[in-house]
Amino acid sequence: MPKVHKNIDLLQRLAELEEQVSALARNGRVVGEVPFYPTSLRTFVYEDNTSFTTLWETIISPRAAQLSMGLVFIGDIVGTTNSGGEWRVQFDDSTTVASGNVPATFTYALPALSLDLTPYRAAPSLKIQIQVRRTSGATTGGKFGNGGAIGGAPRYARLI
Repeated sequence: MPKVHKNIDLLQRLAELEEQVSALARNGRVVGEVPFYPTSLRTFVYEDNTSFTTLWETIISPRAAQLSMGLVFIGDIVGTTNSGGEWRVQFDDSTTVASGNVPATFTYALPALSLDLTPYRAAPSLKIQIQVRRTSGATTGGKFGNGGAIGGAPRYARLI
């Protein structure tokens, strides 16, 4: 078989690459998944408390403009008493960027968030924490004897 030798034209190749780059720019946003890590083996809050407990956290390099997150929370039931409370998302251990309630109705709370990262883009790292506290429910019984629990987890987290 005879071999065919292609003549590579540098300007033609450069034009092709420019077209590919502009096509990528037109296609929209780059999405990166963000993993979260549990802070304990249980990832449940079993005690009534005035302070929040961190269930999940991660540290990222904030190079995107926005963090899109979906969360899930539920309070359990002990006997006939439902557990309820509050949740929040914190940046760098100090700034609360989102918060809400976990209803004491034994139903899921499914918040969806869009968090602005532009004030943090120059920072080398950003710590993100998902926290919860139980404010109502049975104070005895349950799995560990301290009453009902509130559980929570990230459903998704994407840098946009």
